[in-house]
Amino acid sequence: MDEWLTEAGDGSLILNLHVQPGAKRTGFAGLHGGAAKLRLSAPPVDGKANAALCAFLAKICGAPKSDVQLLGGETSRTKRVRIAPAPGRQSCLRSALAASEPACLDAPGKPH
Repeated sequence: MDEWLTEAGDGSLILNLHVQPGAKRTGFAGLHGGAAKLRLSAPPVDGKANAALCAFLAKICGAPKSDVQLLGGETSRTKRVRIAPAPGRQSCLRSALAASEPACLDAPGKPH
């Protein structure tokens, strides 16, 4: 398993995230150290970014917002989030992150 996504003993998913609030649009933006980088269009004011984070992750996973819980990092860019166990959630998260990363092409002159 990746460093940014681990499965807890009860089957829930624990995400390590590096969050950038106030971005132009919301979405994953690759990896940042051992965390998945996530840009949020919500400002870091009055918990709006944290609420937007939980809503975005719930939408990606097809889960109710109540299944997404902020474990740590309420006022930090580095956050830990728990997502309740359900089939297919891990693959949805991995797919969303993979879609944000540029494809590695082996042809000369192409980005890696």
